[in-house]
Amino acid sequence: MESAVEELMPRLLPVGLCDLTEDFDPTLPPRTPQEYLKRVQIEAARCPDVVVAEIDPKKLRKKQTVNISLTGCHPAPEGYSPTLKWQQQQVSHFSAVRQSLNKHRNHWKAQHLDSNVTMPKSEDEEGWKLFCLGERVYSETTIAVSGNENLGIDYIKIGFPPFLSIVSRMNQATVTSVLEYLINWFGEKAFTPELGRWFYALLACLEKPLLPEAHSLIRQLARRCSEVRVLEENKDEERVSALNLLICLVSRYFDQRDLADEPS
Repeated sequence: MESAVEELMPRLLPVGLCDLTEDFDPTLPPRTPQEYLKRVQIEAARCPDVVVAEIDPKKLRKKQTVNISLTGCHPAPEGYSPTLKWQQQQVSHFSAVRQSLNKHRNHWKAQHLDSNVTMPKSEDEEGWKLFCLGERVYSETTIAVSGNENLGIDYIKIGFPPFLSIVSRMNQATVTSVLEYLINWFGEKAFTPELGRWFYALLACLEKPLLPEAHSLIRQLARRCSEVRVLEENKDEERVSALNLLICLVSRYFDQRDLADEPS
């Protein structure tokens, strides 16, 4: 076996027999180049020919399997599809928002966050859901919001809006992760204004050209929006406009034209 290994991995430099003193101890740091080379030879001889990695399944990230759907969006019900002019206006406004965000990112990033704002770590999925959606939505409970101006707004309960001072601190890896977390939530829960605000802000922070993961996520978002829109009974609901807006941005700003609504 040793000769076969040598044939597959030829020596880069020939190393002959090393003349070592009788007091050579391979457990001690080498004192000469010869001792160093001899120690390397000894360590190489101890290496097994085949190494098998020991993987702890508990350390693997959950939900690693990615199911990619090749289908497009559900067609908008009759009367629900926005006009082409409206879609063009939204894309133009969104582009201006992105330019302003990029221009002033360093300014907003330098602003101090309030003492009650603690941004979760990028890998903390549940922490980000709670941060963005608040206890009321996250726990699916009814929490009374105080109207006393002296007490201020309890963002822990209602969720932190995507303030510029917050989103400007998020790098692309965090933006993509949070987008994934909220899309996972949206896949099983109802659409809420809190979700809509964060989806818009995260899309505004995505850099082009899109990474493959971000590309897949925004398409998943548009498809989910179209699924929820089909279930809306009233085309004048505010949710319909919000869903139309997200589909419009994904399809027309990020060039996923196969997902675009046909103008009404």
